[in-house]
Amino acid sequence: MEKLARSLLEELNVETAFTIPLFGGIPVSESVFVTWIVMAILILAAFLLGRNLRVRNPGRRQQIAELIVTKLDAFTKGTLGEEATEYSTYMASVLLFIGFVNLTGIFGMKPPTKDLNIPAALAVMSIVLVEAAGIRAFGLGGWMKRFAKPMAILTPINILEIFIRPLSLCMRLFGNVLGAFVIMELVTLVVPVGVPAILSLYFDVFDGLIQAYVFVFLTSLYIAEAVE
Repeated sequence: MEKLARSLLEELNVETAFTIPLFGGIPVSESVFVTWIVMAILILAAFLLGRNLRVRNPGRRQQIAELIVTKLDAFTKGTLGEEATEYSTYMASVLLFIGFVNLTGIFGMKPPTKDLNIPAALAVMSIVLVEAAGIRAFGLGGWMKRFAKPMAILTPINILEIFIRPLSLCMRLFGNVLGAFVIMELVTLVVPVGVPAILSLYFDVFDGLIQAYVFVFLTSLYIAEAVE
């Protein structure tokens, strides 16, 4: 158990990847560095797939790009509803980002979602968008009045939801990634050969993509509720 505890603390520890020699040194954590790598890959892929598009006789590259966009739009717009389709691009971007971030464990890197700061930042961004969508749909006055519905006595609970939702999104994403690591460490202690490799593939691929799906699905439901 002591070995497991030490391994867990090592995994939770956010190490510094390098230091930028400016203003006395700006430390860049490993999670931020991996995040930059994922962002660069997504931006480069979007640039390569999105350039030189044609209306007639599209090439294979354009067909792949259109297929990806169509599938992402179908998922996000179906969850958001007709009144919030303008937020589908953001939700698709978050889905791709979390999905690719969770897949970095396959290549021997520590997934940034193991750093509590990353899920917390994603959760705060999503909830800010949820509340902004409500204000945009009903105006500031209408948005504030919704806290008193369906009864004024529920106002404190409705206000509390603003803080509960990002906490729930953050801890669900972080907790599932952390739980997968704990399971992997326990399995490694019992069966050190063979089984850990198979389970690692499962947690890094299937479970990681499921967590991306759940995060985006819940955020989309919150936005749909805010604008209906």
